Amino acid sequence: MKATHCFYQDGEHKWVAIVRDPARPECLIDTNEYLVVHNGAGLLMDPGGAEVFPAVFSALSAEFDPGALAGLFASHQDPDIISSLALWLEFNPRLPCYVSWLWASFIPHFGGSAETFVAIPDEGMEINLNGLTLQAVPAHYLHSSGNFHLYDAKARVFFSGDVGAALLPPKSDPLFVENFDAHIRHAEAFHRRWMGSNEAKRAWCERVSRLSIDMLCPQHGAIYQGADVERFINWFDGLRVGIAAG
Repeated sequence: MKATHCFYQDGEHKWVAIVRDPARPECLIDTNEYLVVHNGAGLLMDPGGAEVFPAVFSALSAEFDPGALAGLFASHQDPDIISSLALWLEFNPRLPCYVSWLWASFIPHFGGSAETFVAIPDEGMEINLNGLTLQAVPAHYLHSSGNFHLYDAKARVFFSGDVGAALLPPKSDPLFVENFDAHIRHAEAFHRRWMGSNEAKRAWCERVSRLSIDMLCPQHGAIYQGADVERFINWFDGLRVGIAAG
């Protein structure tokens, strides 16, 4: 069963990680889902695959009323990101899903209708969550051709999707990165293969380094915090990825 961890809270504003399902089949990649709550409304990021929906829904319900979800945010189109969409819409048919315009006609194969999707333009957009402004930040070709991350300037939390992901060994499941040098070894092969463009990587590093970030939260693996955020950005900036890394 997945567990919830509230890792930021300031009054009615909080961030929750839904992580680590020891009961999942070994053939499934482990995923992190994130919930941001402000003044009673919630936005769920990369809500996961259909096969983990019961675990995610159960863990979320222990922390937050799913009926108060104001929307879903899908960083890109992969099944481990958003194939649970039809099940979330069965629970609440009016739930909007924020996604790159590029995937607004592909993700409906998982469920939903034209009214379900809020298409994010390539340059990004602001998302209002009950008075909190969140910023959809472009991350195209890292690794999807239409890809977005989400920044909360108030909490200084940055949801980074697959950027920063690490495929951790069994029984290595810290919420936060504990030893950067040891941790990053589990991220290197993933980033070299799945990040398709050195030019896009450099643009992302420059864009994100201008933001004030206390915690960088990937969809797989552990959260980078404090000085490890800058360490990761610098490491990623210097890594050769995609075809050029072959």
